[in-house]
Amino acid sequence: MPSAGFANRRALKLVALLAMLIAFVAQLVGALLPVVPLFIAASVVNLGLDLYLQHKQPGLLSLLGKIRLDITVRQLIRDMLILVGLLHIPGINPLKEQAPLTIGLLVFYVAHFACQAAAVLVRRTRTLPFLTRNIDSSALHLTKAPPRLLARQTGRRLLRFSVPTTLGMMATAITRDALWGGIGLAVSLVLAIAGTVYLATWLLPKKRAVNSEKALEWLDEWLQEYQPTVGMYFSGGTTSAYQANMWLSTLAELDGKPIIVLRERFMVQKIDATDIPIVCIPKVANLMRLEHSALKVLLHPANSGKTSQILRIPSIKHAFINHGESDKLSSCNPYAKAYDEVWVAGPAARDRYQLADIGVEDKDVVEVGRPQLSPIKAYEGAPKGEYTTVLYAPTWEGWDGNPGNTSVILAGENIVRELLADPKVRLLYKPHPMTGSVDPEAGAANARIKAMVQEAIAQRAAEREGQGAGPEAVAELEARTEELRALTTSSFGKSADELEKMLIQSAPEEGRAAAVAEATAAWEAAYWASFPEWEHRIITSARPAIFACFNQADVLISDVSSVVSDYLSSEKPYAVANTSGMSEDDFRANFPTVRAATILTPEADGVAGLLETVRNPERDTLVQARKELKEHLLGPSDPPSLARFNAAALALHAAAEERQVRMEARLAGVPGQRDEGTEAHEAQEAAEEMELDPSESPEAGESADGSEARATV
Repeated sequence: MPSAGFANRRALKLVALLAMLIAFVAQLVGALLPVVPLFIAASVVNLGLDLYLQHKQPGLLSLLGKIRLDITVRQLIRDMLILVGLLHIPGINPLKEQAPLTIGLLVFYVAHFACQAAAVLVRRTRTLPFLTRNIDSSALHLTKAPPRLLARQTGRRLLRFSVPTTLGMMATAITRDALWGGIGLAVSLVLAIAGTVYLATWLLPKKRAVNSEKALEWLDEWLQEYQPTVGMYFSGGTTSAYQANMWLSTLAELDGKPIIVLRERFMVQKIDATDIPIVCIPKVANLMRLEHSALKVLLHPANSGKTSQILRIPSIKHAFINHGESDKLSSCNPYAKAYDEVWVAGPAARDRYQLADIGVEDKDVVEVGRPQLSPIKAYEGAPKGEYTTVLYAPTWEGWDGNPGNTSVILAGENIVRELLADPKVRLLYKPHPMTGSVDPEAGAANARIKAMVQEAIAQRAAEREGQGAGPEAVAELEARTEELRALTTSSFGKSADELEKMLIQSAPEEGRAAAVAEATAAWEAAYWASFPEWEHRIITSARPAIFACFNQADVLISDVSSVVSDYLSSEKPYAVANTSGMSEDDFRANFPTVRAATILTPEADGVAGLLETVRNPERDTLVQARKELKEHLLGPSDPPSLARFNAAALALHAAAEERQVRMEARLAGVPGQRDEGTEAHEAQEAAEEMELDPSESPEAGESADGSEARATV
């Protein structure tokens, strides 16, 4: 069943819509009867409610847009009802007084639509075929954005500019004097006309960026000058940026000149602080320009529908590096065989691909370790403090409805109940951010677990009144939070659009990524010091990150997920909840990552024994098993993972160059033979010019040698 919070939000939306409907009805009744006080109150409340919802609940108003009751229609209805009301109020002459008001209102709407037309033209001129970060783009003639109220907030602009008209008309309804309505209309007209003229100045050459053709020429020149050698390609949804962000530090450490290639415009601002040049190229035809650059290796942390488009470029070698490894089937996606190589952490993943039998050949699997795991601290024995810190980090329910995916539904409450019953346990509860996004039962269970933890927090606080963290620790956290916010929040104005952000971020800030890393470490230290060691925590924000939680924990409880593999790098004790319905022996046999774990049942049997071994390491019989499993999952510690990763990148780059030499030699003696990939590229461009889906173009679905290579767009 839906959570209480979801139900309350839905009820609030229904109340808001009902209130707006009542206001319209009241305005109509007050206009027709006429009842002047009701008419005035309903008119003002109706406009005020729309203004409020535009700022606080824009998603709610989007529902009205789906039934064609958008902001323009709503305001037209309100203004029409105002005119009807003035027509019925005694003392107002329809011909001498109301007719000029009606004409003035029509002129106001003409000015409004003219402003909207100017806004559309301005937005088009300020949309380049690509976006960049950390690249000097001054040659593109970028300028600051126009005020967003004029350029991008159509609804708010109409409502705000209508306020003087509505107030003036209400004054006319009270005084029966049309002069007040005329004054209000005049003010609204001045606002609309002046706004249109001011907005139109962005269409003048002085404020316009270069056109698309010149912008693409500039991109080609920059690629030729920068000569990128290795890059990361990423495409995904709004919540998936973490899959790319986890690889930023590794990419920055590689030999050569790195680059990040994105496909979605919003993703440019989702990438964390980095000094690496970022290029976002939404259209596949423009993406093909990379074929003629020095780029030879692209690393892919995730699969997406748009991945197939970049795979069309034959001059680039592609490696799938994934964003985490687990025993789940999703870690062995058949899509992986589309890449030149699949890079995995250790032998376990190699074996997993071969057992999955999805077409990935063993020769294409390269073991590189997990270089991001270096911040995780190694096991130091029994808990040093009075309390045993337990990190419960269950994964989410997944897309396939398998009850074994997450322990939240079947075991979560039992596990948390057992942990909270131990007076010497401090619980850190960090659920997966997508928990409940597919299965409402998971969301409801997650909400109940949070309530249990909150109750335990309150109970301990009452028992230890006055024993909390001091004001100095709280002040330190606030200071560190502000420091980190200043480093990670770009200084964009409220009106900044894509081009203005591109202008602000055009110069790479040398050392900014290192400064952010240092500030993050300081923030994490201040965060853990800001509450007493006995206080439980519910962690649902991105910060502190999961690795920081690893370093605080004495033991992990999780599910079959990449969290377990990463945590194993510390060699600390861990447990996995078995909600699959398998016996413990079958569970261990089918999921290698749990072979060195304490297995918990859905009833949470095993929690007490787990805590006992954590507190008394001499009773821990899985120490050697964890060490062996760590190497099986993550590979050897020598040479370091980063060195192996870098060597794999250099080897793949060399393979790409060797292939290019072979192809040039092969084509050299064939008269009229064009470069490989040219025909597919031209077909792609032709399809886009005709506004077709490239996958529907027969030519776009064939490579130069006639073999099928259909792309998904």
